[in-house]
Amino acid sequence: MQDPAQLDPSGHLAATRSGAPLLTLQHATVIRGGRAVLNDLTFDVREGEHTAILGPNGCGKSSLIRLVNKQDYPLLPSEDARPIRILDRDRWDLFELRSQLGIVSADLHQSIIGANGGGRRSGRDLVVSGFFASHGLFSHQKVTSAMAERTDRALALVGAGHLAAKRIDEMSTGEARRILIARALAPDPRALLLDEPTTGLDLVARQHFLTMLQAVARQGKTLLLVTHHIEEVLPEIRRVILLREGRVFLEGPKEEVLTSTHLSTLYEAEVKLRQHGGYYSARCGGG
Repeated sequence: MQDPAQLDPSGHLAATRSGAPLLTLQHATVIRGGRAVLNDLTFDVREGEHTAILGPNGCGKSSLIRLVNKQDYPLLPSEDARPIRILDRDRWDLFELRSQLGIVSADLHQSIIGANGGGRRSGRDLVVSGFFASHGLFSHQKVTSAMAERTDRALALVGAGHLAAKRIDEMSTGEARRILIARALAPDPRALLLDEPTTGLDLVARQHFLTMLQAVARQGKTLLLVTHHIEEVLPEIRRVILLREGRVFLEGPKEEVLTSTHLSTLYEAEVKLRQHGGYYSARCGGG
């Protein structure tokens, strides 16, 4: 195994990979507040390649989500520059994009609850709203029988059929997070982008949520998990990208990237990594 200091500047480890392009970043730089929050960021993820993106606070994870979700835009050093491509396209209608790349995050959860009447909507209505990229259903939106059928399938897949008639503001955080996953799945996107999806969940709810994500992964939906919790890297996730200061620190096959040496260098502290049954755990210090 190579030491990170001996890698090429991009930090990429060679690996045999297949699948159509899902997310491609080529020298993507995003400036906010006068500084580069993403700095010449380059990596790609392919369909069918479950991937985790990890790093310390301030490494650029949130900025990456904003870039993919079209909340921020990269610098364009030339007219023909294409710093970000999603599903091999660099131009997207936002509503069409959200039907192809389902996004689930704690921030989305809060924005839906905070929307006008959002918390009073039923689980089913919120799932159906995923077809329209809205936070609820409105009179001008026509729900087809195909949409209704796919809504039922998505609720069943995440084990949330019993929550269809329940109001969002009457659900636990874990129940509402399942509804958000169903909402993202209902339009049958090519992949799911999960941004710190277990934030706010207690220990039991978090484990139930991760088990449900495993079922989604086994159904063939590509997972792109952004997190700072090593223990959330599911056995189904085979590739890991480590970020530091808005750049790729190291990326490649999970078994090669997730080592005590690499994480200690990334976090500038002694980190001891353990692996058991396909799951990882980490602790700081010499204990």
